[in-house]
Amino acid sequence: MKGDPISMSSELVDALTILEKEKGISRDVLVEAIEAALVSAYRRNFNQAQNVRTDLNLANGTIRVFARKDVVEEVFDPRLEISLEDAQKINPSYEIGDVVELEVTPKDFGRIAAQTAKQVVTQRVREAERGIIYNEFIDREDEVMTGIVQRKDPRFTYVSLGKTEALLPPGEQSPNETYNPHDRIKVYITKVERTTKGPQIFVSRTHPGLLKRLFELEVPEIYDGIVEIRSIAREAGDRSKISVYTDRPEVDPVGACVGPKGQRVQAIVNELHGEKIDIVKWSDDPSKFVANALSPAKVLDVLVDENNKATTVIVPDYQLSLAIGKRGQNARLAAKLTGWKIDIKSETDARGLGIYPRSETAGDIDGEGPELFEDGDPGRTPEALAVPDAKEADLPENGGKDEEIE
Repeated sequence: MKGDPISMSSELVDALTILEKEKGISRDVLVEAIEAALVSAYRRNFNQAQNVRTDLNLANGTIRVFARKDVVEEVFDPRLEISLEDAQKINPSYEIGDVVELEVTPKDFGRIAAQTAKQVVTQRVREAERGIIYNEFIDREDEVMTGIVQRKDPRFTYVSLGKTEALLPPGEQSPNETYNPHDRIKVYITKVERTTKGPQIFVSRTHPGLLKRLFELEVPEIYDGIVEIRSIAREAGDRSKISVYTDRPEVDPVGACVGPKGQRVQAIVNELHGEKIDIVKWSDDPSKFVANALSPAKVLDVLVDENNKATTVIVPDYQLSLAIGKRGQNARLAAKLTGWKIDIKSETDARGLGIYPRSETAGDIDGEGPELFEDGDPGRTPEALAVPDAKEADLPENGGKDEEIE
């Protein structure tokens, strides 16, 4: 059964060299994988159970198969063992316990070897490409990429990110959006997993991180670190609030995010298909921060309970429904944004409970005294404080009642 060494195709040798350069797959790794596959192919195709080793010689382009047998005094299994006497006929230096290698390369092993080598190389190339994609995208978790919608099924919307497809689950899809093939959308990469079928990349259109990254793309001051996004509260497809801060007194953090004529925030609103965005100034003073967070409602006073991390916010009667928002949304988002419980009361109720006014300066929320409305609106009380640090992309519908939100 023994034959001459099998000559390996020069194309295969060249392919191994190219793969090492272009795919970054070491030739040694490929050769080791091919040799292991050739062993399995030899046993499968020639019904051989002995311990064998293959030798793939890239220098002269040959493949050889060797049977490995242990040197023993008495042979019980000739497929795995050789007597000391027979071993010493090959080489007098062999002793008990040594391993003798005998070439057993079949004459017709060349075709099988070529097919096996091709399969192994193809598999390793696929694995290497998957590894490259995984390594590229694992570093892009929590980043935004632009993708193209490919197709949809009940489980996912599939978004092409160039080298691979990402999965957009229904729970991560914005309720005010529909996704059609060839649509170009920005997605937030939430998770990258290594699986037997290759890397799986999960993306989102509802994650608060998407909003943060979009502001980084649109607002140079945020990208450069001059303005910092401190917190985000988002109900995707409907309304979001973000708080911003800067330690540079000459920079208006809210104005920087809004942009000239609202261009910067409007670009983000357009990307999110009309999602309303409130931008408020962050403050380490909870009374100021909570008042700002309730934008666009105007706040008279904020009573702070540090122990329970709760606040009672007093607003003019005509502002109560605006402060709470439609289905409690404005107050709910403000609570998420600030991390404080918020109980909103009308001025009439607060006076009836004796909690407002606290003093002559009760309305001094922004530290500079109250700013009074003088537009002649008969529905507005002169004590109403306009919060100057809050700007928005759109206004919500009014509606609601006294409500505690957390």
